[in-house]
Amino acid sequence: MNFAKGFLALCVTSLYLVGCFFSGEVYANAGADVSKVRINWLPIPGAVSYRLEIMKSDASSIENRVAVKNRIPTAGYELDTTKIPEIRRCFWRVAPIGYNGNVVGEFSKLKPIDQEEINPTAPRITSEFNRMEYFPLYPVYSWIPVLGSGGYDIRISRENKATPGKYKVLRELSTDSNVFYEYGGYTWPGRYMWQVRSRDKQGKPNTEWSDPCYFKVEQTVKVATLGDSITHGGGACNTPPGYVMYSWETYSKVPIKNLGRSGDTVQDMLSRFDSDVVCFSPKILVIMGGVNNFRAGEDAWETIDAMEKILEECNYHKIIPVFATATPINAALMHRTDMVEDPVDSWKYQQQVLNQWIKQQTYHVDVTPALTDANGQLKAEFTTDGLHPDADGKRIIGEAIGDYLLKTFPEYDLLKK
Repeated sequence: MNFAKGFLALCVTSLYLVGCFFSGEVYANAGADVSKVRINWLPIPGAVSYRLEIMKSDASSIENRVAVKNRIPTAGYELDTTKIPEIRRCFWRVAPIGYNGNVVGEFSKLKPIDQEEINPTAPRITSEFNRMEYFPLYPVYSWIPVLGSGGYDIRISRENKATPGKYKVLRELSTDSNVFYEYGGYTWPGRYMWQVRSRDKQGKPNTEWSDPCYFKVEQTVKVATLGDSITHGGGACNTPPGYVMYSWETYSKVPIKNLGRSGDTVQDMLSRFDSDVVCFSPKILVIMGGVNNFRAGEDAWETIDAMEKILEECNYHKIIPVFATATPINAALMHRTDMVEDPVDSWKYQQQVLNQWIKQQTYHVDVTPALTDANGQLKAEFTTDGLHPDADGKRIIGEAIGDYLLKTFPEYDLLKK
């Protein structure tokens, strides 16, 4: 008799659970263990930041909105879901935001939250080195910020030539941000990998190491480029170097090794010629710099003096120098960045004198006219921060340089690395 009652109770309970399942109740409760979701999307050209919206159904009406996150600086976000009911049933969409905080493009199509990363256990890398022809000399590591992180550890390992597949830790770095500029250049040939993990507020690891990102450093290259942040990469205020969209080398048909370093003057470029250029034995070196000189008020002939010394170094090492003209700036927009000081009034004159010298060199590419407005400034449609050309501007630079190299040096078969 007791057995019969127990069996009947079990059947009733089972029928109840089945009914709850089809009514959606159990499905909703199944999301109770979701503490966070990492949502990922592709970078959008010109986006300074992003607006993320969470919907309780696949309808985009305002009444369906359950959460909104504005001014997300990265193409991805870790969402705290502890206060969002039935999160597994929800959908998400994202739109690009301009400098003024307004949506400047269409929202993406609604996608189910359930297809995203539920409770991720390690950071997600966003640097796109694997999409570049060459690994940049000075890498900028980036990843989606970890919810509640107190900082990050980065480690770089190098493969042991004697035991392929085995990697030994070469460098260990730490940072409070999800973007890290490394100023230790990678010149020693070999295979490497890098990873990142998060730390809590007390400094203890609270995630696993990310999946490794592998890269290779070459012993020699045909073409390299020496420059400042225009060459190094980055754009639209928040997008750091490491994304192919804002790297002019991406748009060159000729594979080019990026030796750029953000913040460099021409004197800085000269000072690292032996350490950063000679080691790769390039046949051709594209040289583009001077913006950080003339915007700070340096007399153009001082800049030219450093350029001439770079030319002498190239001649001594039997490297063909190809000079690219210095791009203009847009002073009215430069307040949007963390510039230490506004450009001097004479910057335009100094730029013109420098570019006149560049255009007198045997090999040169004049990338400036297509980027310059009627007032001699960087066209507003090509820049967000007034200093760095964004994707369209970088495309103009890369295509012009690549086409010039192919036309001028056909004997080097430059389409092949």
